[in-house]
Amino acid sequence: MNLLKLSIAALALSLSTVALATSGSDRGFEKLMSDNQKAMEAYALKKGKDIPQVQDYRYGMKLDIAKVVSVTPTIRSCDIVPSRMTFEDSSGKLNTIEYQVMGQCRNNGR
Repeated sequence: MNLLKLSIAALALSLSTVALATSGSDRGFEKLMSDNQKAMEAYALKKGKDIPQVQDYRYGMKLDIAKVVSVTPTIRSCDIVPSRMTFEDSSGKLNTIEYQVMGQCRNNGR
């Protein structure tokens, strides 16, 4: 179990370095989401669960979150950017939602 947690942490750190290097380009978003999808497919197979389908979050959507498995890091951008969260619900089913967040904007000249 600890090896799995370490693997997920290493994946999250590697994804964050990809996000920082891409500086908000569309290609960077696509790679980040693709890498996340592959990681979640591998996680599902390892846990013997169905691969989650990505659902778009809608305001007011009821979410049954028992355990958060993965959240993509926020990309450096002064725009609204996509993010994904994969979680297990109370029945143990994996779910992935995609939603919009404000990027990490560093436009203050530093």
